[in-house]
Amino acid sequence: MVLVIFSLLMMALDHRQNHLEGIRSGLSLLIYPLQYVINLPVAASHWVGDSFSSRETLLEENNRLKLQQTLFKARLQKLQSLKAENQRLRELLQSSKKISERVLIGELLAVNLEPFTRQIVINKGSRNDVYLGQPLMDAEGAMGQIVHLGPFSSTAMLITDANHAIPVQVNRNGLRAIALGTGAPDKLDIPYLPISADIVEGDLLTTSGLGGRFPAGYPVAVVTRIVKDPTLPYAIISAMPTARLEQAREVLLIWPTTQHKDEQATTPQAATGAAQP
Repeated sequence: MVLVIFSLLMMALDHRQNHLEGIRSGLSLLIYPLQYVINLPVAASHWVGDSFSSRETLLEENNRLKLQQTLFKARLQKLQSLKAENQRLRELLQSSKKISERVLIGELLAVNLEPFTRQIVINKGSRNDVYLGQPLMDAEGAMGQIVHLGPFSSTAMLITDANHAIPVQVNRNGLRAIALGTGAPDKLDIPYLPISADIVEGDLLTTSGLGGRFPAGYPVAVVTRIVKDPTLPYAIISAMPTARLEQAREVLLIWPTTQHKDEQATTPQAATGAAQP
């Protein structure tokens, strides 16, 4: 009872005159380490929880950024592909402006991979007025001609096919010749020219207009090799096509203005035969 009365008395005195403030401050200083130790597990659990939460958030954000990077790379590759395609189409359009004949742009659908066979399938057919024997070009020169025809697609034989022949002339002097396909993707043979013929390496060969297939004046190939052996009746001459036969994805179909397609429409066998210069 006395202790209670003493406590009440001390509380009253402290309330009025703050006599116990120093004692309370000293006790709080002594009790603080104990409070810190007691609260340490709770604080540690909160820190660990926040750390795991932050790590999961970072992992999710990292995965999201990786996915975005992959998508952006794919889009960039597509844009680069579209840029290259746009450049090719621009070259074709620039080439078509130099051509007085009617032209149509076609796209490749397939490529024949048989040995010594150089044929492509394009997405234009008879419904687009395509006809047998019709010449194909790209921005760099002659590519080939149509040999099989369907309503919605057609097959073209490239000038490098082993069964193809095209009349040409040396652009420098008008010397006429025949360019034969070899089956190789980058080689044409120029046979039947005597060793005295005026032809040199680097000469540009263009279509002569003879044979009723290709209009005159289109680049065909550049002479790359000449062997003149006195023991042989003819020179051995090779040339490289100017057209990008192995890279082109688009082609120009040409309707010559000086001829009618009805006059040119013959069998595929006739379309690939060698014409006389």
